[in-house]
Amino acid sequence: MSEETAIEAEILRQVEAIGADKSICPSEVARAMAPDWRTKLSAVRRAAIRLAVAGRIDILRKGRPVDPISVKGVIRLRLPIAPDPAGEA
Repeated sequence: MSEETAIEAEILRQVEAIGADKSICPSEVARAMAPDWRTKLSAVRRAAIRLAVAGRIDILRKGRPVDPISVKGVIRLRLPIAPDPAGEA
């Protein structure tokens, strides 16, 4: 398994374990991957962007989903929340 695949798998494992109504910090994934976790943060962000573009996770900024391609700053990750069929948020 490549490092990219391993990071994506760890992101998915963590967001699935915590549930759709909660989010994780990318640093939690990096800490699970390596003792020198700070060196993994950029790779975790890149993996999160790939997963978000594929629709497998949401990237949050200030608690709201954001465009994964243009996101900057502090982010959190969660499972996508299915839209409410009644059209309510």
